[in-house]
Amino acid sequence: MREQALPVREISRQALYRLPFYLSYLKKAEADGVLYISAPKVAADLDLNEVQVRKDIAKVSSCAGKPKIGYETAKLIKDLEKFLGYDNTTDAVVVGVGSLGSSLLHYDGFSECGFRIVAGFDAVTFDEEPFKKEKPVFPMRKLGELCERLKVHMAVIAVPADSAQAVCDELVKSGILAILNFTPVHLTAGPGILIQNMNIASALAVLSSHIRKELL
Repeated sequence: MREQALPVREISRQALYRLPFYLSYLKKAEADGVLYISAPKVAADLDLNEVQVRKDIAKVSSCAGKPKIGYETAKLIKDLEKFLGYDNTTDAVVVGVGSLGSSLLHYDGFSECGFRIVAGFDAVTFDEEPFKKEKPVFPMRKLGELCERLKVHMAVIAVPADSAQAVCDELVKSGILAILNFTPVHLTAGPGILIQNMNIASALAVLSSHIRKELL
């Protein structure tokens, strides 16, 4: 039996967002032959506050760093992967297999982040058999049945905005506990359901605002 990842409630959401960047940085350092690494080095290379980095690493590391040497790179990588749950793959489904959803369905990079897209669902007309793609796409009427059978508790929403809340409600009824939302809609759900919004329009607005400011 695999050890469970440390509970995310022990760290702030802002710190949790930083951990994957630390992990990517450390994996590159390990590939370059770096055996030990210090918090000041991580902070300097990633242009972050040193105190902040020390606190973040202290939350996830299973042992203290050595004076003047730092942390064992390989061990810190394992601690980060364990904390983030990357060492215990979680299955997920995609609802909405248009251009974006189809790309997400077949993107292999998610496995590096500890989860795997196993199937897609869409509201288009189907025969009884799923679409014969690299990964199957099922009609929405089979969502609850298959999520229960496959014990899936994570979903990605990539449907048109006017369908997003209804899809969210259906996912919750199907036992989904965590949702990655790619629609520009603020979704609501009951207690115990985590919704992470990936609002591309908002991100582009921030980037556009930055450009205008720099060009003034």
